[in-house]
Amino acid sequence: MDSPRHVLLFFFFFFLVPTCFSNECLCSNQTSSNSYYYSSSASSSSLQDEIVELANRASMFKWMKRIRREIHEHPEVAYEEFNTSALIRHELDQLGVSYQWPVANTGVVAKIGSGDPPFVALRADMDALPIQELVDWEHKSKVDGKMHACAHDAHVAMLLGAAKILQEMKDKLLATVILIFQPAEERGTGARDIIAEKVLEDVAAVFGLHLVPEYPLGVVASRPGEFLAGCGSFKANINGKGGACLDPVLAASTSVISLQNIVSRETDPLDSQVLSVAMVNAGSSLDIIPDSATIGGTYRAFSRKSFYWLKKRIEEVIIAQAEVHRCSAEVIFNGDEHPTIPPTRNDERIYEVVREVSGMIVGKENTEVAPVFTGSEDFAFYLEKVPGAFVLVGMRNDETGSIHPAHSPYYVVDEDALPIGAALHAAFALSFHSYSTNSYI
Repeated sequence: MDSPRHVLLFFFFFFLVPTCFSNECLCSNQTSSNSYYYSSSASSSSLQDEIVELANRASMFKWMKRIRREIHEHPEVAYEEFNTSALIRHELDQLGVSYQWPVANTGVVAKIGSGDPPFVALRADMDALPIQELVDWEHKSKVDGKMHACAHDAHVAMLLGAAKILQEMKDKLLATVILIFQPAEERGTGARDIIAEKVLEDVAAVFGLHLVPEYPLGVVASRPGEFLAGCGSFKANINGKGGACLDPVLAASTSVISLQNIVSRETDPLDSQVLSVAMVNAGSSLDIIPDSATIGGTYRAFSRKSFYWLKKRIEEVIIAQAEVHRCSAEVIFNGDEHPTIPPTRNDERIYEVVREVSGMIVGKENTEVAPVFTGSEDFAFYLEKVPGAFVLVGMRNDETGSIHPAHSPYYVVDEDALPIGAALHAAFALSFHSYSTNSYI
């Protein structure tokens, strides 16, 4: 079907025809008490109408679907997104949008606006996963063992959709918008590489989103402050001297027990943290003490303070237990396969702006405060550098099969969410100037 189903048509109707419930209009034109949201009620209403109309055009929807399906058919994993990058550049050329490439190996960074501050960044990840797709449909992955099972194909299509909206509304744009098409989110290193190339220099705010089946189609969810857990892994090499009865197996064993006591005995029970040892390796002989043993595991926490404290204690405990048994230990973090990703923490004031923008696009009744999630996102690296917010965009739909979790071989994107994501990106960028001039930056 080449046009969004009834839910998006309802959104369009909803914003053009004033509809009120409980004596409060969901698309109220009253001026917000927080003056940094919008400069005037009239301009806000006009802005929302134009964004929603552009996002819901049949031609726009068909164009975003084509892009998403082409990317889905040709998935590329981290730092191999050459064809995806070429497609993005082609579409930007067609839109007349300037860009920089390559950035972080395969990434693309585009710019819309005058080039003057304030600068606001919008991000989409673009890498696939090493998963064999098991969904039989017309645009199934054509690459064995690779699949877009985390909606990154849709994220790219939505950000390109936002670029198209912003180009058409450029005369209303009072900020310079940086569009980040980022590689290697699944590896956890793409955002860090983007930052290393100074893409965020002078950026005052950053916005990102992720399609999820945890919420119904048309719902946008986020929360202020701590949102997604930080995730790290560790590997410890414990060295002894088996022939001299310096037993690294004993040192490893006591390290495992002591590590389990960190969360249960040293942390606030109301400050959720996880520490698990999942790997133990030592010798292969039944009657010889080995010279070394290796243990490894993972840890998660929601607050940055707790996350980095937990990392510090893991190293302290393992080294101390090794010394007790006259062994030595080296603890390794930030492995290439499992890099450390900090907690995703939304800036409270940017979150309020995003909440207002979300209500403008999907209606306040479809804007929810999300719980914290133990999943991780490398968007957190951006949030450590500049204020910003990350949101979840619902796409759960039993009819389309959009019910399976991310990284499932049966993962299905409900494409009716594409106009919503494009509109959210564009609305945030177009609204940003209204509060950036109110002593926030």
